[in-house]
Amino acid sequence: MELSRLVCAFLLAACCCCRRAAGVPGEAEQPEPELVEVEVGSTALLKCGPSRSQGNFSHVDWFSVHKEKPTLIFRVRQGQGQSEPGEYQHRLSLQDKGTTLALTHVTPHDERIFLCQGKRPRSQEHRIQLRVYKAPEEPSIQVNPLGISVNSQEPEEVATCVGRNGYPIPQVIWYKNGRPLKEEKNRVHIQSSQIVESSGLYTLQSILKAQLVKEDKDAQFYCELNYRLPSGNHMKESREVTVPVFYPAEKVWLEVEPMGMLKEGDRVEIRCLADGNPPPHFSISKQNLSTKEMEEEITDDNGILVLEPAQKEHSGLYECQGLDLETTASLLSDQQELLVNYVSDVRVSPEAPESQEGSSLTLTCEAESNQALEFQWLREKTGKVLQKGPVLQLHNLKREAGGGYRCIASVPSVPGLNRTQLVNVAIFGSPWMTLKERKMWVKENTVLNLSCEASGHPRPTISWNVDGVASEHDQDPQSILSILNVLVTPELLESGAECVASNSLGKNTTIIFLELDSNRTTGLSTSTISPHARANSTSTEKKLPEPESKGVVIVAVTVCILVLAVLGAVLYFFYKKGKLPCGRSGKQEMERNTSI
Repeated sequence: MELSRLVCAFLLAACCCCRRAAGVPGEAEQPEPELVEVEVGSTALLKCGPSRSQGNFSHVDWFSVHKEKPTLIFRVRQGQGQSEPGEYQHRLSLQDKGTTLALTHVTPHDERIFLCQGKRPRSQEHRIQLRVYKAPEEPSIQVNPLGISVNSQEPEEVATCVGRNGYPIPQVIWYKNGRPLKEEKNRVHIQSSQIVESSGLYTLQSILKAQLVKEDKDAQFYCELNYRLPSGNHMKESREVTVPVFYPAEKVWLEVEPMGMLKEGDRVEIRCLADGNPPPHFSISKQNLSTKEMEEEITDDNGILVLEPAQKEHSGLYECQGLDLETTASLLSDQQELLVNYVSDVRVSPEAPESQEGSSLTLTCEAESNQALEFQWLREKTGKVLQKGPVLQLHNLKREAGGGYRCIASVPSVPGLNRTQLVNVAIFGSPWMTLKERKMWVKENTVLNLSCEASGHPRPTISWNVDGVASEHDQDPQSILSILNVLVTPELLESGAECVASNSLGKNTTIIFLELDSNRTTGLSTSTISPHARANSTSTEKKLPEPESKGVVIVAVTVCILVLAVLGAVLYFFYKKGKLPCGRSGKQEMERNTSI
């Protein structure tokens, strides 16, 4: 019995040795394959054996193993390589004296085991595991545009994250406010899926669902893709997004713009605000001063009450009511007082002040406001400040003191709040002419607009001494401008034009002299005489003689000079001959000779 056991053990051991010697596949224990890592698109270098191996590589066969089925892809004979027909036919080449097989343009489909078998004294093989990597594109994130209600009973979709063209499938991690999110029953759920593209790359899609609360209205969500490359682990982050969160309002209040002190004339907006999203439907009410009841005001499409321009009547108590259209709950704001500061119309007394020259005049200014007022008086035509306070004293009045005075009532505590009133002071006197006289060159048959301006109190009237079409224009309560449209005729050239301003205290005149310009062509045209000299004397100058032409004047002067020269020469000649008497009798004789 013992002998038979020994014989069986010996035969079994011999059988096992024979199998290993014959190289029966699957019977011998296979060593771990060598790992080679490359990125998509690069070149993989496959070495037939460890770098320390000194074997003979002149006769080698290369196989690709897919689904445990080896396929011959390359032969090495006498150090020369040749590709076998198939998917690797044009991407394989030998390097390093035949010890290395180079695989170019690596794709995800190349992730498999490659095997080389060499012919040595006994057959030996080397297995290589090729790992392929590809970084995904930057992740894109799309937030749920419809938003999430805090009243939802189950997690709702927050956002979707997509990572395209990665290999292998990257890992996705979701973050809220910088903290990673994990699966949480009835609170957080992450649903991921992937698509295999024709290139062998993966597109990952991950959907984050969560149950949110009011405090998440400003929460920042983003996704992160973790992936590996031959150089190590890497990550890419999406942009941050905020999802609309809907929650009922708990408080309603009023807001007024602009802030600070308001004044009449401002554009004022009164709007309602609430801490809910979406905001409720608003209405604004104002207290009726008579009934003390709150009455609804008319607002614009956005529920904003616009006061433009604001007036003192807009002052009062306002409140806002918010109605949640989903829950039908109603909220009321606290009442808020609106104060529109104002200055009433300014009144000046006397309303139409008038006085004699040399006398005094007192002007008083009045106005009302809900704030303290300040007054000041300005001269209208100069803008100069004459006096501060509601009373203006004018002493020893002269004619020049007539005209406009402006009272300004302002509120120092409210910048820009003021009212003004203009009053015209009239000083009794005869008409005062703006233009006393003037001369101008004209052309015959020319149509002229002759102007004449006068002032005085009582207000003067103006008349002309020539026929024409006259029009009058009030310059101020004491001044008048008259414009006469007239045709230049020989008679007008001869007489000139005169306007007369008169009132109950006297009269004054303006004289316009017209001179014919002979160097200008005659034709029918229109021109306007504008003032060039100012005077108010009652004297009248005579009409100047008509000027002769410039050529005639020059000839006359020349002839006079020649006559004087000849006369001087004759006198000198007689003086030298002794025929020029120097006494009284000689002078009389010379006078007789000259008369002859």
